[in-house]
Amino acid sequence: MTSALSDQDPSRRINPAPHSTQSLDVDGERLWQTLMELAEIGGTPRGGCNRQALTELDRQGRELLIRWCEAEGLEVRFDAIGNIFARRAGREDSADPIVIGSHIDTQPTGGKYDGCFGVLAALEVIRTLNAGGIETERPIELVSWTNEEGCRFAPCMMGSGVFAGQVALEDALSRTDADGVTAGEALKAIGYVGDNTACPTRFAGYLEAHIEQGPILEDTGDTIGVVTGALGLKWFDVTITGMAAHSGSTPMHLRQDALLGATRIVEAVNRIAQSHQPDGRGTVGAFQLLPNSRNVIPGQVILSVDFRHSESEVLETMVAEFRRALDEIVGDSALGIDVTPTADYPPQHFHPECIAAVRQGALAGGYAHRDIVSGAGHDAVFIGDIAPAAMIFIPCEKGISHNEAEYATPEDITAGANVLLHATLSLAGVGE
Repeated sequence: MTSALSDQDPSRRINPAPHSTQSLDVDGERLWQTLMELAEIGGTPRGGCNRQALTELDRQGRELLIRWCEAEGLEVRFDAIGNIFARRAGREDSADPIVIGSHIDTQPTGGKYDGCFGVLAALEVIRTLNAGGIETERPIELVSWTNEEGCRFAPCMMGSGVFAGQVALEDALSRTDADGVTAGEALKAIGYVGDNTACPTRFAGYLEAHIEQGPILEDTGDTIGVVTGALGLKWFDVTITGMAAHSGSTPMHLRQDALLGATRIVEAVNRIAQSHQPDGRGTVGAFQLLPNSRNVIPGQVILSVDFRHSESEVLETMVAEFRRALDEIVGDSALGIDVTPTADYPPQHFHPECIAAVRQGALAGGYAHRDIVSGAGHDAVFIGDIAPAAMIFIPCEKGISHNEAEYATPEDITAGANVLLHATLSLAGVGE
């Protein structure tokens, strides 16, 4: 399924765009209006968007996207998990395509930009090429991946995971929502069970534009993040067991306080992450206290642990340090600690030529930029396992995302789309 940008194949090397396209720019106002129109589908009173995967609102969003694509003369198809592909022919139309896009499903109280910016920036790239009468060597495919958010049906990044072979189609279709509806039933209900044979199976390259979902670019004053990869992660559920007892009648030295052990774990997670900067991350995000009564010593605490880093070896070191810290806590107390791994994704290092194309696009537009590693998961992480890939980040206000307050400026939206345009031209190739 993979199609690498080979050093031995000159037709796959990045070449500077010809002079006639170097000054090409997207129509930022048109892109902004397109974003706002899509956001009306599932729009919330607080200015966000609730358009969860495989709902009626998702169907309406898909239909609008397809109408826009067909208006540009694109050939639209969708596969067995409902991923949408819209093809713009190239001069060498049998060549593997350059694929650009993201997703249009949202969180229940999501924003207007997460995912949607990447899909509509891809549409704007194609609109710009069509308006300029520019033919690329390779075909270009716009993609909108199914169920990236994973809030209605687990797992997240479902559509790209199935496409990349990381998630079995049958497993994905069997997943249920809170009402017991399977993803397969929901996909059929909205009319998006497609045919894999009509869709691409090999990519020459994949580019995804996205809001950063973090505060780094805003903090540094850079407009473009050249995303070099994504942090790997290891998740655990930890259960600390002590003895519930009366808070007044149990002396301090005779207690088996599960919460005391839990606080030491929280401190250890933070300490370990701080010692592996700049890419180390450590979070205790979920915390359940039992019996959760003001006059009972906690007898059990269940918490989640999330470790992330850009290097596999360092991530393994962080986990080893974590397990040693747990052993010390057990040795110092009468507590029991059980650890269950719940997720394990290796770091993703994006393809050097795709990264170079993004950096070249930022330079062409004169945008302040910096290399950055994604701390969040994206469809590009799965696609990067089977094809050359990279991402483009733009700032989002205060780093807020998965929130109705999510915001990116029209200027940054335009800048990110311009970088996507020129990176796509570099990879797809344009004749003189």
